Amino acid sequence: MPPRRVFSIWLALAAATAILPAETNDGMALKQVDAKYVCMINKKVFPNAQIPVVVEGRTYYGCCDMCKTRLESDAKSRMDVDPVSGKEVDKATAVIGADKDGTTYFFESVVNLKKFKAPAQN
Repeated sequence: MPPRRVFSIWLALAAATAILPAETNDGMALKQVDAKYVCMINKKVFPNAQIPVVVEGRTYYGCCDMCKTRLESDAKSRMDVDPVSGKEVDKATAVIGADKDGTTYFFESVVNLKKFKAPAQN
């Protein structure tokens, strides 16, 4: 293949990748995760299932006894705000998304999760 043609192909690929989503947290879409892997107090995803905490028929998850106790005793710890709609959501029924660092966000719907882009990480 002539060098000029190779350069043209390389230039076209470079331009195409410039408009593709970045592989960083800056503007990266979230991955939907199963609630049982999320500590709902620390808002982090873990590789193993967390401690289930049933309150008023709804199941929440915590990573340790301290988180378990807080979920049982503090109603506010069981709620969060959907970052897209601004509405309060119950963590037990929320759609949960995580960025590549494992930080989680709680949404009222899958549509809102898909609209959200994770903020840049320092």
